[in-house]
Amino acid sequence: MYSVGMSKPRKTTHSVRPAAALLVTQHKGRGAVSQPTGRFERVQRQPDADWRDERNLHDETEHAPRTQVFADRSRSILSYNRSPDVPFDRSINPYRGCEHGCSYCYARPTHAYLGHSPGLDFETQLYVKHDAVQCLRQALLSPTYQCQPVNIGSVTDAYQPIERDHCITRGLLELLAHCQHPVTIITKSALIERDIDLLSELARKQLVQVFVSITTLDETLARRWEPRAAAPWRRLHSVRKLTEAAIPVGVGMAPVVPFLNEPEIERVLTAAREAGAVSAFYSVLRLPHELETVFTDWLHTHYPDRARRVLSHLADMRSQPGEAARLNDPRFGSRMRGQGHWAELIALRFRMVADRLGYLRQGLNLRTDRFRAPVQSPNSRPDRNRAQVSVPDGGQTQGALF
Repeated sequence: MYSVGMSKPRKTTHSVRPAAALLVTQHKGRGAVSQPTGRFERVQRQPDADWRDERNLHDETEHAPRTQVFADRSRSILSYNRSPDVPFDRSINPYRGCEHGCSYCYARPTHAYLGHSPGLDFETQLYVKHDAVQCLRQALLSPTYQCQPVNIGSVTDAYQPIERDHCITRGLLELLAHCQHPVTIITKSALIERDIDLLSELARKQLVQVFVSITTLDETLARRWEPRAAAPWRRLHSVRKLTEAAIPVGVGMAPVVPFLNEPEIERVLTAAREAGAVSAFYSVLRLPHELETVFTDWLHTHYPDRARRVLSHLADMRSQPGEAARLNDPRFGSRMRGQGHWAELIALRFRMVADRLGYLRQGLNLRTDRFRAPVQSPNSRPDRNRAQVSVPDGGQTQGALF
């Protein structure tokens, strides 16, 4: 039961204090424990705790939210960015929302644009871009298209569970392989092993690099903050399988959170290197917009004994000297790594262990001079006999990792 009132869109406040008292509920297999109202909604809903007490609900099983899937009819699939914090300028995300349910996911606030909550809605109300392959084909057919590596999975995981049924990512890779277009992939799903045949073909032509996200080796922490993602040991197995297939693999430890997975930096990098990872990157936890509420509610629910300490150190890495404490800093240059002594210590530890283990400092060079426009489909416009597109640096691009 909810009480409803009209209000103006709220601005997220940044504080190291516990979030306002909310009715939080743990659902098996779900990450978020709360359902904050999206920042664009004029109606603010708050759960009525008295109603719940009257019902005496001890068993929440029948009320656990089920995954619902909707069609996304977007007319374009390539998203461009000019961020100096990421090593690519374009990306593809076949799905909106992500069933992995990671409590720390910086993409959660994007669900507010759809009128959903960045809480449980983000992991239960999913959207599939059924026309993704055709949209990409049209983009690559454009006479003005300039080939550069495209990233798949930078916002929501392209190999989340619903990919098994819809195979959108598989279709995108088939088109990219046909066009000999360079691609990078970030995932925490073992489902990527299904596409080793395509990835091997791309790897032979120096057109792909895969990053497997491994945030922790602690099974308990993994179940709590990545409830529907592959277990840590399973992701390490994926690293081995990809490496055995001669596919270059990196590891992403993102995010790093003080006193949660921060003590594991050395262990995660060592285990990934032993499994075959050749490059590594990390980022410090970001808490934009409603994610601050989602994560702090989760933190106070699962780790109440260390919540204040975690939030305090996050604020130290995000706040400017002399200003009020805040938990998010959107500025380029600091949003991924933070600032201050703790941020410097994390960076030093990561760099030292990565150097000691022999990780590459730069991403692999991916070829762009092999690109050919796709064969036009019956419904596409003529490609005007466009020739291949290459870049002036010799046809290779790379990006810094750590």
